[in-house]
Amino acid sequence: MVSRVEHPAASYKKIFESVEELNEPIPAVITGVIPSWLGGSLLRMGPGLFEVGDEHFQHLFDGQALIHKFDLKNGQVTYYRKFIRTDAYVRAMTENRVVITEFGTAAYPDPCKNIFSRFFTYFRGIEVTDNCLVNVYPIGEDFYAVTETNYITKVDPDSLETLKKVDLCKYLSVNGVTAHPHTERDGTLYNIGNCFGKNMSLAYNIVKIPPVPKDKSDPIEKSQVLVQLPSSERLKPSYVHSFGMTDNYFVFVEQPVKINLLKFLSAWSFRGATYMDCFEPNASMGTWFHLASKEPAGYLSSHKFRTSAFNLFHHINAYEDEGFIVVDLCAWKGHEFVYNYLYLANVKEEWEEVKKAAARAPQPEVRRYVLPLDIHREDQGKNLVSLSYTTATAVLHSDGTIWLEPEVLFSGPRQAFEFPQINYSKCCGKKYSFAYGLGLNHFIPDRIVKLNVQTKETWVWQEEDSYPSEPLFVPSPGATEEDDGVLLSIVVKPGAQRPGSLLVLDARNLTELARAEVNTIIPITLHGTYKP
Repeated sequence: MVSRVEHPAASYKKIFESVEELNEPIPAVITGVIPSWLGGSLLRMGPGLFEVGDEHFQHLFDGQALIHKFDLKNGQVTYYRKFIRTDAYVRAMTENRVVITEFGTAAYPDPCKNIFSRFFTYFRGIEVTDNCLVNVYPIGEDFYAVTETNYITKVDPDSLETLKKVDLCKYLSVNGVTAHPHTERDGTLYNIGNCFGKNMSLAYNIVKIPPVPKDKSDPIEKSQVLVQLPSSERLKPSYVHSFGMTDNYFVFVEQPVKINLLKFLSAWSFRGATYMDCFEPNASMGTWFHLASKEPAGYLSSHKFRTSAFNLFHHINAYEDEGFIVVDLCAWKGHEFVYNYLYLANVKEEWEEVKKAAARAPQPEVRRYVLPLDIHREDQGKNLVSLSYTTATAVLHSDGTIWLEPEVLFSGPRQAFEFPQINYSKCCGKKYSFAYGLGLNHFIPDRIVKLNVQTKETWVWQEEDSYPSEPLFVPSPGATEEDDGVLLSIVVKPGAQRPGSLLVLDARNLTELARAEVNTIIPITLHGTYKP
């Protein structure tokens, strides 16, 4: 799986440049054969505007939210994109400057205002961004573009028009939720977020949004906190990007990348502070795994799992097997925050400089952890894992904690398997075989990878000077095999006559079935969904 491809021409810089939205969908030129059963829309979110006026956004997660759509209908494909009309975007366009502080870019008071009004601007309190560039997914019958704050934005999946901004704080005790919820077959949605409570108390709340009620009312209005998990530090919650879910349990990994709450609450009182300024590593805590049951909902306080420090952004899958919970995830070794390396100045460097920076960054690898559910004190000092197919271990210590050591499913020097996907409808929370991911070569996305998590065999799609996005799995109608379906990915080939394309791969062997090319550059996309 390791990429041998070099990128000396640095054409990857084009995926980090601003584009304009389109006035109407543009037709694509199709090569190959798109399966006749594949009809729907691929929706993707990402940054599309990297500067406003003379001010540049600094971090990869700061660019203004752009929603993309490839429509597949009757053998034809069109491409369309529009900026989400968030408050952050509208105000930036109106004032021709960065108005709301983003992840790594500080907003400053309007220089045209007098000194007194600027002074008071510093002390208005935190103005949280609604720049929903990370993901788009359905809640009930509606679609929402999201980031990681308490604001989500309802969009029309057909016209891509922005419909309304929703503040989750009106319905839930959370200060933000992840952009990676889990959804059950009936439409029930689960997510997790930090909660800053009374007397500066801190916890992680798992929330539940029910399916569409019979009266067709908004399910968000009936959302609730399902279970609360404690924080290991009172004033410093861990950064949370995703979580795991099995048939009966939630898995939350509390990592050593911390949000200094005092810094966060005071950051907007100081000139030039950003979200990134509020993160700090905890070099001594390691990493904790927390379990909560779904029905009845409850925190398993007696199960205290710990392991060495790592960064975590994306869970792959989790499932129960013979009294154990198996957790597969994309890890980055150590306690240094990987996002420190995703400033635009770093990823837009010349290739040799990109490689030097990646050499200093945490090392990525795909890991499997196994958490025993049945724990007895007399088993102290023993490996509690008895599953025959894994080398992962769990050892009970005298203080009641269980020390976990992982099985490494993939590791390559500065080569990451990230943005993982599975056959979600069939395998979420179930024992499975295949994961699909975006291959990062020194942080540059340059291949699509299929990983057999049982045998560790890999398949790779790669093309010179081509930069794909997260591959989404779409199962074939009536499929019985786990990998019977296609992968959809947006690919950018900057030097081509038609540089943007929708790539359709056979999920079984990553052979190309078709691509639909358009004459426009498409900037990097992060996550998305397929709407049949």
